[in-house]
Amino acid sequence: MILLVTNARDLTTDYVVLELQKRGCAYARLNAEALPSGRVTLGFADAQDWSLVIAGQTIRGGDIRAAYFRRPGAPLIDVGVSDSGERAYCAAEWNALLKSLYERIGEKWLSPPSMIAAAEDKPRQLLLARRLGFAVPEVIVTNDLAAASRFLEGPASIAKPLREALIEGDVEKVIFTNRVARAALRDEPSFAAAPVILQREVVKRADVRATVVGDRVFAALIHSQGTRETEVDWRQGGALDLPYEVVVLPPAIADRCVRMVSAMGLRFGAIDLVQMPDGDYRFLEINPNGQWAWIENRTGLPIASAIVDELERIAA
Repeated sequence: MILLVTNARDLTTDYVVLELQKRGCAYARLNAEALPSGRVTLGFADAQDWSLVIAGQTIRGGDIRAAYFRRPGAPLIDVGVSDSGERAYCAAEWNALLKSLYERIGEKWLSPPSMIAAAEDKPRQLLLARRLGFAVPEVIVTNDLAAASRFLEGPASIAKPLREALIEGDVEKVIFTNRVARAALRDEPSFAAAPVILQREVVKRADVRATVVGDRVFAALIHSQGTRETEVDWRQGGALDLPYEVVVLPPAIADRCVRMVSAMGLRFGAIDLVQMPDGDYRFLEINPNGQWAWIENRTGLPIASAIVDELERIAA
């Protein structure tokens, strides 16, 4: 059995489900938010000694041959638990149980959750990218206004979040990558409130999303320079009609992409590159559990098939 851990609204997992069904593979989908509605038992004869009965299916640890950690939802506590403190307690207990289940699955993951979490570290990504031979734009991470001002005395630069791109609150906000000028940095207390990534802006021909699955690289060139809104960050402005193009990366670049994912203990990674006007490439960052269904939709690249190939390889 192949286990898919995600949430009910994750359309990307639907692509994997369709591919598994097409191949006649046995699988179970665990939408983690529904976990409290199930009945789970952990034994201690060995790591595989556990079972979960949920949504009419029974998942047994000993039956799992491979697993894909996608976008698990936070466990939803029964409305009958009304006290806020008790709800928090129940949520913490279910999250602790999930972590135990993830650990028991061990090496059967496409990418282990613990490795995915560690790979989210952008400074670590940049150090590793340099070590592997990627060209990386000059960059600093700081909340020091003086250091930022000195950096911005150089060539044109951009600013982007170190970790969180979403600000939740009364009005939800998304932080995109933006150009930044030295003159914009005047409020020292505000700048000191949180660290930020400052990076030299790269003159682009296009953006490139390189999706790595095992030792395969699926690269899509995104023609982001046709509109002003998407010049710096192709996600900005909601431009859904950007032209996409399948590209074959130079062997050295493709090899570095594969080695980077592997060095982080992963079998999947979504790497953002920039293609320069002269055809050279620059590394920006890696999303160790990134979205890919829209790339398959726009380009026909068989990413879902490659993921199932890798899961079957693990299960063999």
